[in-house]
Amino acid sequence: MTTSGSIFLAGASRGVGHQIARILATQNVPVLALIRDPAAQADLQALNVETVVGDALNPTDVTNAMNVQISAVVSTIGGMPQDGQRADFLGNKQLIDAAVKNGVSRFILVSSIGAGDTKDAIPATAYAALAPVLADKEKAEQYLMDSGLNYTIIRPGGLKSEPATGNGVLTLDTHVAGSITRADVAALVCRCLASDAAQKQVLSAFDKNMVYGTTAYQEFMV
Repeated sequence: MTTSGSIFLAGASRGVGHQIARILATQNVPVLALIRDPAAQADLQALNVETVVGDALNPTDVTNAMNVQISAVVSTIGGMPQDGQRADFLGNKQLIDAAVKNGVSRFILVSSIGAGDTKDAIPATAYAALAPVLADKEKAEQYLMDSGLNYTIIRPGGLKSEPATGNGVLTLDTHVAGSITRADVAALVCRCLASDAAQKQVLSAFDKNMVYGTTAYQEFMV
Protein backbone atom coordinates (compact mmCIF):
# COMPACT_ATOMS: atom_id res chain seq x y z
CA MET A 1 0.00 0.00 0.00
CA THR A 2 1.37 3.39 -0.95
CA THR A 3 1.90 5.81 1.95
CA SER A 4 2.64 9.01 0.04
CA GLY A 5 -0.71 10.49 1.11
CA SER A 6 -4.22 9.69 2.23
CA ILE A 7 -6.67 7.53 0.38
CA PHE A 8 -9.46 9.88 -0.72
CA LEU A 9 -12.69 7.92 -0.33
CA ALA A 10 -15.99 9.09 -1.79
CA GLY A 11 -19.09 7.20 -0.66
CA ALA A 12 -17.88 6.23 2.81
CA SER A 13 -21.15 6.97 4.61
CA ARG A 14 -22.60 3.53 3.94
CA GLY A 15 -22.34 0.33 1.93
CA VAL A 16 -19.15 -0.67 0.17
CA GLY A 17 -17.50 2.67 0.88
CA HIS A 18 -18.03 2.36 4.61
CA GLN A 19 -16.64 -1.17 4.54
CA ILE A 20 -13.55 0.10 2.69
CA ALA A 21 -13.05 2.75 5.37
CA ARG A 22 -13.23 0.09 8.09
CA ILE A 23 -10.67 -2.16 6.38
CA LEU A 24 -8.21 0.65 5.70
CA ALA A 25 -8.57 1.88 9.27
CA THR A 26 -7.57 -1.54 10.60
CA GLN A 27 -4.52 -1.39 8.32
CA ASN A 28 -3.60 2.06 9.70
CA VAL A 29 -3.91 3.56 6.22
CA PRO A 30 -4.79 7.27 6.38
CA VAL A 31 -8.20 7.94 4.84
CA LEU A 32 -9.91 11.22 3.96
CA ALA A 33 -13.61 10.58 3.40
CA LEU A 34 -15.83 12.94 1.41
CA ILE A 35 -19.32 12.68 2.89
CA ARG A 36 -22.52 14.52 2.01
CA ASP A 37 -24.32 13.92 5.31
CA PRO A 38 -22.64 15.37 8.44
CA ALA A 39 -24.46 12.74 10.50
CA ALA A 40 -21.99 10.16 9.15
CA GLN A 41 -18.98 11.96 10.62
CA ALA A 42 -19.05 10.54 14.13
CA ASP A 43 -19.02 6.90 13.03
CA LEU A 44 -16.14 7.45 10.61
CA GLN A 45 -14.14 9.57 13.04
CA ALA A 46 -14.49 6.76 15.60
CA LEU A 47 -12.57 4.64 13.08
CA ASN A 48 -9.87 7.34 12.94
CA VAL A 49 -11.03 8.33 9.46
CA GLU A 50 -10.72 12.01 8.64
CA THR A 51 -13.86 13.46 7.08
CA VAL A 52 -14.78 16.45 4.98
CA VAL A 53 -18.39 17.38 4.28
CA GLY A 54 -19.17 18.08 0.65
CA ASP A 55 -21.19 17.03 -2.36
CA ALA A 56 -19.51 15.11 -5.18
CA LEU A 57 -21.87 16.85 -7.58
CA ASN A 58 -20.38 20.21 -6.58
CA PRO A 59 -17.01 20.76 -8.32
CA THR A 60 -15.93 23.39 -5.79
CA ASP A 61 -16.59 21.02 -2.87
CA VAL A 62 -14.59 18.27 -4.55
CA THR A 63 -11.68 20.49 -5.57
CA ASN A 64 -11.40 21.99 -2.08
CA ALA A 65 -11.66 18.59 -0.38
CA MET A 66 -8.95 17.10 -2.60
CA ASN A 67 -6.51 19.96 -2.10
CA VAL A 68 -4.24 17.84 0.11
CA GLN A 69 -1.66 15.13 -0.51
CA ILE A 70 -3.51 12.10 -1.84
CA SER A 71 -2.07 8.79 -2.96
CA ALA A 72 -5.25 7.40 -4.53
CA VAL A 73 -8.95 8.11 -5.00
CA VAL A 74 -11.58 5.44 -4.43
CA SER A 75 -15.16 6.15 -5.47
CA THR A 76 -18.19 4.06 -4.58
CA ILE A 77 -20.75 6.83 -5.15
CA GLY A 78 -24.06 6.34 -6.91
CA GLY A 79 -27.59 5.47 -6.00
CA MET A 80 -30.68 7.64 -5.70
CA PRO A 81 -30.78 10.97 -7.55
CA GLN A 82 -30.40 14.26 -5.72
CA ASP A 83 -32.40 17.14 -7.20
CA GLY A 84 -32.88 15.06 -10.32
CA GLN A 85 -29.18 14.34 -10.75
CA ARG A 86 -27.48 10.99 -10.16
CA ALA A 87 -23.88 10.92 -8.98
CA ASP A 88 -23.04 7.80 -11.00
CA PHE A 89 -21.61 9.86 -13.85
CA LEU A 90 -21.69 13.52 -12.84
CA GLY A 91 -20.29 12.98 -9.35
CA ASN A 92 -17.58 10.65 -10.58
CA LYS A 93 -16.71 13.12 -13.33
CA GLN A 94 -16.06 15.79 -10.71
CA LEU A 95 -13.88 13.38 -8.74
CA ILE A 96 -11.91 12.37 -11.83
CA ASP A 97 -11.39 15.99 -12.91
CA ALA A 98 -10.19 16.96 -9.43
CA ALA A 99 -7.85 13.96 -9.29
CA VAL A 100 -6.30 14.99 -12.60
CA LYS A 101 -5.98 18.61 -11.43
CA ASN A 102 -4.45 17.50 -8.13
CA GLY A 103 -1.90 15.22 -9.78
CA VAL A 104 -3.30 12.05 -8.22
CA SER A 105 -2.23 9.09 -10.33
CA ARG A 106 -4.37 6.24 -8.96
CA PHE A 107 -8.18 6.00 -9.15
CA ILE A 108 -10.37 3.02 -8.29
CA LEU A 109 -13.99 3.21 -9.42
CA VAL A 110 -16.63 0.81 -8.12
CA SER A 111 -19.18 0.39 -10.91
CA SER A 112 -21.52 -2.54 -11.62
CA ILE A 113 -21.78 -5.71 -13.66
CA GLY A 114 -24.14 -4.82 -16.50
CA ALA A 115 -22.18 -1.72 -17.46
CA GLY A 116 -20.22 -1.62 -20.71
CA ASP A 117 -19.29 -4.97 -22.19
CA THR A 118 -20.86 -6.89 -19.28
CA LYS A 119 -24.40 -6.03 -20.47
CA ASP A 120 -25.06 -9.62 -21.55
CA ALA A 121 -23.87 -11.03 -18.21
CA ILE A 122 -27.17 -10.11 -16.53
CA PRO A 123 -30.73 -11.04 -17.52
CA ALA A 124 -32.35 -8.77 -20.09
CA THR A 125 -35.14 -7.89 -17.64
CA ALA A 126 -32.60 -6.77 -15.02
CA TYR A 127 -30.71 -4.73 -17.59
CA ALA A 128 -33.89 -3.02 -18.74
CA ALA A 129 -34.78 -2.06 -15.17
CA LEU A 130 -31.31 -0.69 -14.48
CA ALA A 131 -30.53 0.74 -17.93
CA PRO A 132 -30.42 4.46 -16.99
CA VAL A 133 -28.12 3.85 -14.01
CA LEU A 134 -25.89 1.45 -15.94
CA ALA A 135 -25.61 3.96 -18.80
CA ASP A 136 -24.33 6.58 -16.34
CA LYS A 137 -21.92 4.09 -14.80
CA GLU A 138 -20.61 3.21 -18.25
CA LYS A 139 -20.08 6.91 -19.02
CA ALA A 140 -18.12 7.28 -15.78
CA GLU A 141 -16.00 4.25 -16.63
CA GLN A 142 -15.17 5.60 -20.07
CA TYR A 143 -14.43 9.06 -18.71
CA LEU A 144 -11.99 7.55 -16.23
CA MET A 145 -10.28 5.41 -18.88
CA ASP A 146 -9.89 8.49 -21.09
CA SER A 147 -8.59 10.68 -18.26
CA GLY A 148 -4.98 9.52 -18.26
CA LEU A 149 -5.27 8.38 -14.64
CA ASN A 150 -3.97 4.99 -13.58
CA TYR A 151 -7.35 3.35 -13.12
CA THR A 152 -8.92 0.18 -11.83
CA ILE A 153 -12.64 -0.35 -12.45
CA ILE A 154 -14.37 -2.97 -10.32
CA ARG A 155 -17.84 -4.12 -11.34
CA PRO A 156 -19.56 -6.06 -8.55
CA GLY A 157 -22.63 -8.17 -9.16
CA GLY A 158 -25.71 -8.21 -6.94
CA LEU A 159 -24.77 -6.72 -3.57
CA LYS A 160 -25.61 -8.41 -0.28
CA SER A 161 -25.39 -6.97 3.23
CA GLU A 162 -24.40 -10.20 4.99
CA PRO A 163 -20.99 -10.63 6.64
CA ALA A 164 -17.98 -11.23 4.40
CA THR A 165 -17.49 -14.78 3.17
CA GLY A 166 -13.91 -14.38 2.00
CA ASN A 167 -14.91 -15.93 -1.33
CA GLY A 168 -14.92 -12.76 -3.44
CA VAL A 169 -13.11 -13.11 -6.75
CA LEU A 170 -12.24 -10.88 -9.69
CA THR A 171 -12.25 -11.78 -13.36
CA LEU A 172 -11.69 -10.20 -16.75
CA ASP A 173 -14.46 -12.40 -18.14
CA THR A 174 -17.33 -10.18 -19.27
CA HIS A 175 -19.91 -12.98 -19.56
CA VAL A 176 -20.13 -14.10 -15.94
CA ALA A 177 -22.00 -12.56 -13.01
CA GLY A 178 -23.01 -13.38 -9.47
CA SER A 179 -23.80 -11.94 -6.08
CA ILE A 180 -21.27 -10.71 -3.53
CA THR A 181 -21.34 -9.13 -0.09
CA ARG A 182 -20.47 -5.47 0.23
CA ALA A 183 -17.76 -6.42 2.71
CA ASP A 184 -16.14 -8.75 0.18
CA VAL A 185 -16.25 -6.06 -2.53
CA ALA A 186 -14.49 -3.74 -0.09
CA ALA A 187 -11.81 -6.33 0.58
CA LEU A 188 -11.19 -6.72 -3.16
CA VAL A 189 -10.93 -2.94 -3.59
CA CYS A 190 -8.34 -2.74 -0.82
CA ARG A 191 -6.35 -5.56 -2.39
CA CYS A 192 -6.39 -3.74 -5.72
CA LEU A 193 -5.04 -0.58 -4.08
CA ALA A 194 -1.87 -2.49 -3.27
CA SER A 195 -1.66 -4.39 -6.57
CA ASP A 196 0.34 -3.43 -9.65
CA ALA A 197 -1.48 -6.17 -11.57
CA ALA A 198 -4.83 -4.39 -11.08
CA GLN A 199 -3.69 -1.20 -12.78
CA LYS A 200 -5.44 -0.33 -16.05
CA GLN A 201 -7.90 -3.20 -15.58
CA VAL A 202 -11.70 -3.51 -15.71
CA LEU A 203 -12.74 -6.39 -13.49
CA SER A 204 -15.99 -8.09 -12.54
CA ALA A 205 -16.43 -9.08 -8.89
CA PHE A 206 -18.62 -11.80 -7.39
CA ASP A 207 -18.60 -14.55 -4.79
CA LYS A 208 -17.30 -17.77 -6.33
CA ASN A 209 -20.09 -19.64 -4.56
CA MET A 210 -22.83 -17.29 -5.82
CA VAL A 211 -22.26 -17.36 -9.58
CA TYR A 212 -25.25 -17.09 -11.92
CA GLY A 213 -25.39 -19.58 -14.78
CA THR A 214 -21.98 -20.43 -16.22
CA THR A 215 -19.17 -21.03 -13.78
CA ALA A 216 -16.47 -21.12 -16.47
CA TYR A 217 -14.20 -18.16 -15.83
CA GLN A 218 -10.57 -17.44 -15.01
CA GLU A 219 -9.90 -15.69 -11.72
CA PHE A 220 -7.81 -12.52 -11.91
CA MET A 221 -5.18 -12.59 -9.19
CA VAL A 222 -4.26 -9.42 -7.29
